[in-house]
Amino acid sequence: MTRIFRPTLFALAGVAGVAALLFGVFGARVDMDGGGVPSRVKFDEPETHYKKVEESRAAVPPAPVVVVPTTEAKAPYWTDFRGPLRDGIDRQTKILTAWPGGKLKELWKQPIGGGWASFVIAHGLAFTIEQRKAQEVVAAYDVATGREIWTHRYDANFQESLGGPGPRATPTWHDGKVYSLGAEGHLVVLDAKTGKVIWTKKILSDNNAENLAWAMSASPLIVEDLVIVQPGGPQGKSIVAYNKLTGAKVWGALSEKAAYASPILATLNGQRQVMTATATRVVGLHPADGKLLWEYPWKTEYDINSSSPIVTGPNQFVIASGYDHGTALVEVAMDGSTKTIWQNKKMKTKFSTAIFHEGFLYGLDDAILACVDVKTGEQQWKGGRYGYGQLLLADGHLIVTTEQGDVALVKATPAGHEEVARFTAIDGKTWNVPAIADGRLFVRNTREMAAFQLSAP
Repeated sequence: MTRIFRPTLFALAGVAGVAALLFGVFGARVDMDGGGVPSRVKFDEPETHYKKVEESRAAVPPAPVVVVPTTEAKAPYWTDFRGPLRDGIDRQTKILTAWPGGKLKELWKQPIGGGWASFVIAHGLAFTIEQRKAQEVVAAYDVATGREIWTHRYDANFQESLGGPGPRATPTWHDGKVYSLGAEGHLVVLDAKTGKVIWTKKILSDNNAENLAWAMSASPLIVEDLVIVQPGGPQGKSIVAYNKLTGAKVWGALSEKAAYASPILATLNGQRQVMTATATRVVGLHPADGKLLWEYPWKTEYDINSSSPIVTGPNQFVIASGYDHGTALVEVAMDGSTKTIWQNKKMKTKFSTAIFHEGFLYGLDDAILACVDVKTGEQQWKGGRYGYGQLLLADGHLIVTTEQGDVALVKATPAGHEEVARFTAIDGKTWNVPAIADGRLFVRNTREMAAFQLSAP
């Protein structure tokens, strides 16, 4: 027996020694995918990457704030998380569906700070929030060149082992202002042209709320004169509305733990309302005062409701979650009562939101793209492994960013999965939602940002 175990022990000791060398000396780190499975070993320390970001910005200094991009005259369009209606659909762009050589033309690419926010775009500038060393940085970039125009920095350093460091929530552009929410609840309102601070609020301490395990992730929603956020505080402070110009608190609603899904502005039964998911339910609130209009129980394991509700009819919506929860089609009656039309596990969107197009849902059932008939709940097809990525719809096609940093073009049809093209766009794990504006596709992750020509020049 000794003859058998001795070589095994030596082998195990050798493996342990190599591991200690890699992780202790060379700074190796295990990168986890969206399923919580180790996906690769990385050798770059965060400090090394942040240095690359700062060096790239120093090489091309920020442009003076008086410079106005050449696209100033164009009306703002992609100003919200997942597009103007927060539904992941671009209704303006006539995209290229035959990609030369199977890929889009790269316009620019450069390193970026950490975090999982997307871009919003207005007046020739792309806005996002990122982690650079021990600070969160709200940044504005020229869409044509990627050149940094301005930044606003403040001390905040959220760290989490599975998801990684950095802010999660995509900023919102509205009426010349950028509304940005950091991972630890810093709500910062900035002048979009200059980056000058207009007002700030720490929404967690202001509402006696504790941060979530994976941090504040819901993008601020602008409704009339209000900016609506979800701190998850007690005693009527779960969902809160501030005056968008002054930061004065206007109303608070509910008293429960927040979730990760971004709120949407929608109409059900002819009534305009704020729809969102908390940790335990989906709700509709009156925008002016936060009054609860209806509720639908929806509790996912670990309180991870990350997908926004999707309106599919005059009085119906879909809600979906991962962690083996699934999807439900819900009907809301005039009296505020709710009824489940169907519920199954044919689409489990873990931290992406599906897209509703011509009667069908398209989304990532965990890591595989799927199509579901909204009327019946039946799955039409499932195919194409994209990891825990994200997707948009444009010109009858799905634009999918894979978890590995690829961009794929897939026909949005219930007839079957048909991938038209696919190429590697950026390096590293990519959970960030892409953005579309001015005929360009903008992608980013915790390492790189890039722009590609999506429509004919």
